[in-house]
Amino acid sequence: MKIALLGYGKMGKTIEHIAKKRGHSIVIKTSSSSGYNITDADIAIDFSVPTAAVQNISNCINNNVPVISGTTGWLDHYNTIEQLVTQKNGAFIYASNFSLGVNVFFELNKHLAKLMAKLDAYKPTIEEIHHTQKLDAPSGTAITLAEQIIETTNSLSDWVLDKKEANHLTINSKRIPDVPGTHEISYKSTIDTLSITHEAHNREGFALGAVIAAEWLIGKTGIFTMKDVLNIS
Repeated sequence: MKIALLGYGKMGKTIEHIAKKRGHSIVIKTSSSSGYNITDADIAIDFSVPTAAVQNISNCINNNVPVISGTTGWLDHYNTIEQLVTQKNGAFIYASNFSLGVNVFFELNKHLAKLMAKLDAYKPTIEEIHHTQKLDAPSGTAITLAEQIIETTNSLSDWVLDKKEANHLTINSKRIPDVPGTHEISYKSTIDTLSITHEAHNREGFALGAVIAAEWLIGKTGIFTMKDVLNIS
């Protein structure tokens, strides 16, 4: 594949390394939203910033270039992108996290939430830890985990960041140097605590998942998720 990397920070550089190891070439690598011809690429991988993501994705779809995005913080415009993909018969994957392990963790989280929803004594919380360069808080992954729990738990109406509110799920965010990403779901009662954790050791897991998703998307049309890529029912 000829890949366009839209966003060439630490993640973009890791994706470049993984993609080349898997026999692909990088024909565009940019941190700008202009100044390149997206049709030079077979597929685009967007790990940019929230202010650039919508323009990057739209440019790809308008030029019939499949695109996957791991940029978070732009989802207020997701319906607009969804409509554009449908209108242009394009191909698109968004994931808050492309790590293969995290996507299995999502499934574990949903199953555990269903079990714990029956036990009123246990109160869930989420803690996420990332490197100090991460621009958004909470992480997109933490929001996905929270939404999965809220959907299952009748006593929760929404999530809140770094505080406690009645009928809300607390997400605690920490920023520590050189932490690729850790997410912990805890259910605490007066008697005990039950927790599940995903800890990334480096960025390569995220990058590998993104490249695998790009390989999978080639030749398809529609809007997909990592559940489709990994064939998780």
